[in-house]
Amino acid sequence: MSGARPIIIRRKKIVHGHHGGSWKIALADFMTALMALFLVMWILSAASQEERLAVAEYFSTPLVVALAGGDKSAASNSAIPGGGPDPVRKEGETARIDMRTQTRPTDEQRRFFMDLQRRIEEVIDADPLLKSLRSQLRFDLIQDGLRIQVLDTEQKPMFNLGSDVVLPYMRDLLRAMAPLLNELPNELSISGYTDSLQYAGGTQGYSNWELSVERANASRRELVAGGLDPDKLLRVAGFADRAPMPETQPNDPLNRRIELLVFFPEVAENVRHPTVLAGQLGSPTPTSARQQQGEQGKPVDQFLQGIQKTLRSE
Repeated sequence: MSGARPIIIRRKKIVHGHHGGSWKIALADFMTALMALFLVMWILSAASQEERLAVAEYFSTPLVVALAGGDKSAASNSAIPGGGPDPVRKEGETARIDMRTQTRPTDEQRRFFMDLQRRIEEVIDADPLLKSLRSQLRFDLIQDGLRIQVLDTEQKPMFNLGSDVVLPYMRDLLRAMAPLLNELPNELSISGYTDSLQYAGGTQGYSNWELSVERANASRRELVAGGLDPDKLLRVAGFADRAPMPETQPNDPLNRRIELLVFFPEVAENVRHPTVLAGQLGSPTPTSARQQQGEQGKPVDQFLQGIQKTLRSE
């Protein structure tokens, strides 16, 4: 047996291959992006309304303008020039740009309105009697201009209930705002709003329509008494309870409010001279009107002719 060959058992060693840790890189990228997202959300939540508008203005600027400079309102977002029947003349692009510049405030207008808001708030905060009304003021930059809303509350109503008598603190607030509004060249409108509580007589007699208009007109008188140039007023209107505040019930006291709207110049021009759209519906031509009247009058003529024949036969 000494010459027998030894039995050799070969055992294959299994080695687990290393994947290089690529999943760690993917996880790190994901965590970095998530941290950046939460950081942006935190910054936006802590930013003021003016800072948010500035950020929105920055991201709305086309890249070509940001890199090369120039007028952002004249830049096109389209890779195809023009868009009208003649791409070289850019007729379609011109129409689109005109619409955008009319519905979007310029940086200068935005700065003027932000300065007006700041100065109004400073005047109110400096007066102990008016400071309690700070929470009833709301400023919004909308498509037509700067909207200043004075809201009513149960504790601090602006008018006597159901009347246009301005209460003393509301009068002082309007008169304090008048000189600041007078410094801007922009024209403005005054609108009155009410809640849905109706008068006993309903809408047949004195109603919320008359009340909203009279409250707006009473506010106009207080502004003029405070130094506002009467020529700056372009419109005084009342909307009754037809335009409630968002996310409020129709009878909510917040719907009793006065709205001052400082117009953009182009909006004021459109209010003064409304634009006539091409292809408007016109009145029928005299010929077609006569034809229509003749067709509608045929049964009447036939009826009259029948009466005349009956009278002659008798």
